[in-house]
Amino acid sequence: MRITTEQLQQHLCREFKPLYTVFGDEPLLALEATDRVRARARAEGYTEREILTVDSGFKWKELAFAGSSRSLFASKKLLELRIPTGKPGAEGSEALQTYCEALPPDVVTLVYLPGVDWRAQKSGWFEALDRAGVMVEAKIVPRKALPQWLTGRLRAQNQEADEETLGFIADRVEGNLMAAFQEVQKLALLFPAGRIAFEQVRDAVLDVARYDVFNLGEVMLEGDPLRLSRMLDGLQGEGTAPPLVLWALVEEIRAIGKIIAGINSGKPVSMLLREARIRGPSHQNLMQQNLKRFSLAQVTEALRHAAAIDRMIKGLIRGDVWDELLQLGLRFARSNTGAPPLRPARRSSAQAAGQPVLF
Repeated sequence: MRITTEQLQQHLCREFKPLYTVFGDEPLLALEATDRVRARARAEGYTEREILTVDSGFKWKELAFAGSSRSLFASKKLLELRIPTGKPGAEGSEALQTYCEALPPDVVTLVYLPGVDWRAQKSGWFEALDRAGVMVEAKIVPRKALPQWLTGRLRAQNQEADEETLGFIADRVEGNLMAAFQEVQKLALLFPAGRIAFEQVRDAVLDVARYDVFNLGEVMLEGDPLRLSRMLDGLQGEGTAPPLVLWALVEEIRAIGKIIAGINSGKPVSMLLREARIRGPSHQNLMQQNLKRFSLAQVTEALRHAAAIDRMIKGLIRGDVWDELLQLGLRFARSNTGAPPLRPARRSSAQAAGQPVLF
């Protein structure tokens, strides 16, 4: 049985299972989920608690021993198994499957894993955990879902905000949910219950956004120039290496070109998405929704531009690398409807150096 962290509280109000596995890439939601399971365990009389952490010296026989042993002072136990790497190995895989086949009585087992990729989710040990108990996934909250998440958190502390204010907060906390949680809590300390004005939030909420360079392709596809610009500014401020940013943009541009070429030759889109390594439903949907905005000629010119930026990074031509990276992304973030650029048109540094690159 698989549920999200948002569904966990409702599930725990209905029933309590002997095995819970919490996994995912969002630490705050994973922490909250494990806290909820622990609280329910205490309420049910599981007063003894034992923690096993799978590190380099861990012996997997300890899992079976911990499940079967009891304290003299408590008849029920909460057994926590933490696998920080998310990879139990061959011995661990066998031990987990054996454990799940016969869960010990009067023991609630709480397994904690980090984000687990799709390959690991098809492994025998992961499927055994899924069959034997409840899988709770702590999914990353995407930017589009942040206002709704913020609304729920504000409601929990008897506060609310309008759409503009929620969007402002989301822009300032994107990619950093732990800090977002702290900023929302700060609003409860600063302002009384009820609606919070935009002016109050503007002066109170810090800019704690963090960006993942590996999400840059999806942001480019979304067609939001301001968000792309904000993300590149954030990556620059965090000290992200320009070659890594260029690689992320070029990977997405090449994928667009491969898919367009494949469609023109009659291949199915689903197969082309796999071949281009476009994974995840959100990324796949964005790609399919925006393909009509792009052309092979556009991809070709973008790759020429990327080659010029590569030479700029290496010091072979002069120019502002981050400005050129932004202009490269804007080739795809802006729709081909004749919309004006974000800044006055000018010759790029690559063009000034005699490179065949067009803006």
